[in-house]
Amino acid sequence: MASIRLLASLGAGGVIYMTPMVFHQASFTAIQVGQGLAASALIGTAARLMSGVLLDRGLSCSWPVRAAAILAFLADLVLFQAQGFNGYLAGQLLIGVAAGLYFPAIELAVPLSCTGFNSSRGYALARSADALGVAVGALIGALVTALGLIRAVYLVEAAAVVLMLVVLSLRPLPDGRAALLHPAEDDPADRDSASDGWQWLPPLMPVLAVSIVATGIIALMQSALPLDLVRGGMARAPLSEAWSGALIALQLALLVTLQWPVGNWVARRSLRFGLGMGLGGFVLGCLLLAASALWSGGIALIALAMLPIAFGEAAFLPTAAEAMVEETPLQHRGLAMALFSQCFAISATGAPLMAGFLLDRQGHGLLLWVLMASVCLLMVPLLKAVRPRYTPGLSAIPLEKSNDVSSPRTASLR
Repeated sequence: MASIRLLASLGAGGVIYMTPMVFHQASFTAIQVGQGLAASALIGTAARLMSGVLLDRGLSCSWPVRAAAILAFLADLVLFQAQGFNGYLAGQLLIGVAAGLYFPAIELAVPLSCTGFNSSRGYALARSADALGVAVGALIGALVTALGLIRAVYLVEAAAVVLMLVVLSLRPLPDGRAALLHPAEDDPADRDSASDGWQWLPPLMPVLAVSIVATGIIALMQSALPLDLVRGGMARAPLSEAWSGALIALQLALLVTLQWPVGNWVARRSLRFGLGMGLGGFVLGCLLLAASALWSGGIALIALAMLPIAFGEAAFLPTAAEAMVEETPLQHRGLAMALFSQCFAISATGAPLMAGFLLDRQGHGLLLWVLMASVCLLMVPLLKAVRPRYTPGLSAIPLEKSNDVSSPRTASLR
């Protein structure tokens, strides 16, 4: 599974971070770039929900990943030759559907692959593979940009998804849920579990709300930050596309370095701790990015901001995915992962549009980064409601009865 995530993120790394620059060179406005990214996220909504429902009905995790690889390949061919807005929009829509199919399945596959070690550490390892792939992909993107071949990032992703299909054909993703998702009808415990309806959903709301904000920061790193760098700040001079790509690659390199030690560190602690560390890193990073607009040497603050942002991402993402597993019964985890990945879609819809409006109106990112730091701080009180409710394995045993509101297990368990 790690090899599949590595190939998928390697291809996506250059595309995600370089697409705004590709179409900035094609004379697109920030609003047009944001519209394409928002349309991609919007169509991914239906794909995510469909993927989650099919997974909960017993579909193997490998099939949505295969379909996503094929659609990503087609998107790369479209974007490689797109010159106008219609071609750009078509490519982004294909990417949106591919991402919608991919993320619930690949996230659900993590606990299913964890035999002999905790799924929380499995998510930290999976995020490390993601971070390494994205960093290498972005580095390749920076190199081809320096050579004047920026659109070659789409060819890199096309090659990566072809290799991913080969790996999947040789070694499909593990999935041992079939017998548990379709139990014998005469089992009273299974009937009670199936009759829970939507009672599993309200406890997820705090994690989902915090995830929307946190993934909004990540979406802005992919869309608004490249545009902010090439446009400059109030006192900071604009940077070239090559230097902007190098700074983004720095953030990704830091994420690769920090992902496993930080992810493994927070995996040994409570869910609240990991989520809180993530929000704290995002607040500090956003404030440094905002301050960079006010200083002629603001590039130093941007480089410094990459450290807390990378730390925040390394702490937040594996913890949030683990929280979705530990707060959801087995028969609903496919849809839960679809809702979790939907947070990326929601933030990727709203954040680029808001950022494009503010950047076009103000010409710099000062207000944008101050606003995001403030929203992250407002999310901290929601962490009080986060706690594990089920064991993360295939059995998904409840840690306490649903009406046991005074149980000491409401404290952090790890």
